[in-house]
Formats: sequence, C-alpha cells, structure tokens
Amino acid sequence: MTLSGSTALVTGVGAGNLGHHFVQQLLDRGARRVYATARRPELIDAPGAHVLRLDLTDHASIAAAAATAHDVDLLINNASMSSPGLALADGDPDLIRRQFDTNVFGTLQMVRAFAPVLAANGGGAVLNVLSAAAWATSDGLHVYAASKAALWSMTNSLRDELSGAGTFVSGLVFGMASTPVLKAFADAVAGAGALDALMTDPAVIVDRALRGLESGRTEILADQLAVDAKAALSGEGPSVYATLLGQ
Repeated sequence: MTLSGSTALVTGVGAGNLGHHFVQQLLDRGARRVYATARRPELIDAPGAHVLRLDLTDHASIAAAAATAHDVDLLINNASMSSPGLALADGDPDLIRRQFDTNVFGTLQMVRAFAPVLAANGGGAVLNVLSAAAWATSDGLHVYAASKAALWSMTNSLRDELSGAGTFVSGLVFGMASTPVLKAFADAVAGAGALDALMTDPAVIVDRALRGLESGRTEILADQLAVDAKAALSGEGPSVYATLLGQ
C-alpha cells in the first residue's frame, strides 16, 4: 500500500504510545488525512490530525466514527487494554470479559464497521497491532496473551475474508516497546531498567510496521523478541518472556 496520499484512522492514540507514533509518521509520510482516536480525545496531542472520540466497547461510538471517517483507506487497530496480574483460572470474569471485549470483539467491530468504507475507497488495508505474548506468555500476562492470540488468529481469518473486496490485512507483532506504560510495567516486574536493553523505541516499531505495510508483508515482526517467539512455536522451548524474567 502507498501511504502518501492515504487517509488513515488510528485507534488508541495516547501520550508516547504506538498510536501517537503511527499518527505522526503517517503525516510525515504524506498521508492526506489521519484520524487520531481514543476514549479520551482531550488527551490526544497530534498536531495535524483529526481527533475523534472512539470507544471500542461502544458500538454506537464505532458506528459514529465510521460515518464521520468515510474517506478512510487504512485502518490501524492499535487500541488494546491489559490488566497485569489478572489470571484466567480465578481472575475477575468481568475484567477478563472487558479485556476480550476491547482487544478482540472491539477490534472485530472496527473491522466490520470499516470494511464497507475500505471497499468503497478501493480496498485499502487493515493493520492489527498484535503482541509476541500471543506466542510466548508469562505470569501476569495470561489474559492479555489469550486475547492477543485470539486476535492473531482472527487477523489471519480476516485476511482471507476481506481479500475478495481488495482489502489487505496485516498483523504487527512486537515484544517490548519502550512506551511509558510498557516501560513502567517492565520496571515493576523485573526491576528499574532491568529490561531496557530488550525494549525497542516505539518510533522504530512503527517505522518497521509502515515499511512492512508498504511492501505488502502480511505479518510484520518488529523486534527480536517477536522473531524469537515465532521461532519457538515450532519447538518445545520455554516462554520467551518467562526466560527474560527468570521464571
């Protein structure tokens, strides 16, 4: 896909996160228009972008966004949520459901709402932001990992389903980005700075994602942790994250 002249919508835009970098780099690459969306749009700092409120757990909010952003030809599903420490076996079922409602069903609803928009605008592309945790989880990430594993499978299915409309579907997989939220989580789990060397600048991850989109890659492994986690699927090795954390 050619990003110059495109019209994109990015979900989950927040301070210093991947969504923020997606918006800025798309504009830098000559996108005609970029919609920056979040549940709290007043917190979005994205000069040059069109800011919209969007809540992935609210179908009316998604429908309103699709009606407003009717010129979109690139949908970037970046929004997600995580509740560190939440367990599948005995965790709060409402919190588990909320995580799947956001990461899986919310993303699916976005694709369903925007698929006709993309088709009407020539097909375009969808990029789903996944996680290496889908392939290699550890304590504290089990619910998040399960939701991202479901999203990975769903992404592969949507690629097949939407191809007939000329819509290209890709998945971005990464292990650790040094966003403020993920850096705080890594420091809390492993100690301040302990995992810094393994974390990748979010701007670098986004650059690799957009280059992958432009070159037509269906799965973009944006850091070494993602590469290692994918390789481990064919063997019986330990979890990549568990190894890092000494588990």
